[in-house]
Amino acid sequence: MKLAHRLLITAGLLSLLAGTAFAQTTPAPAPDGQRPSRMEKMRERMTERHNKHLNELKAKLQLQTAQDASWTAFTQAMQPPGTPLPRPDLSAMEKLTTPERIDQMQAFKAQRDARMQKRADATKAFYASLTLEQKKTFDAETAQFMVQRMGQGMAHGHPMRH
Repeated sequence: MKLAHRLLITAGLLSLLAGTAFAQTTPAPAPDGQRPSRMEKMRERMTERHNKHLNELKAKLQLQTAQDASWTAFTQAMQPPGTPLPRPDLSAMEKLTTPERIDQMQAFKAQRDARMQKRADATKAFYASLTLEQKKTFDAETAQFMVQRMGQGMAHGHPMRH
């Protein structure tokens, strides 16, 4: 009886170990916690949605031929960057002193600010080329978009929420 009991326990453990050995493995997530293929698909969907929004905006503005150059400069500046800014390596950040971490965070912020400034300058230059009626349309469209974006940030615990 004891021998049968031991054999059952041993067989159960062996099957458990064999089951874990044959379990399907998934690719390791990227450092930011996402799988590369999933991130690429998400980036593609965002780019499609962004281009759709720009095309709708262009149709609503009813641009004139003379405004094509400023529109092209604007849309090029507004394109999402080909590669996102690299996220700081958290394990490396833990090894830094507090002043060094602050410097790293400020450098990352400076890169984001530079991208934002490029977009702001392009938007202001394009806006200057619009007629009064087009400016009203642009203001209405971008206000709606910006309010939605700020609302999303606040809904997800963005610091501006407090």
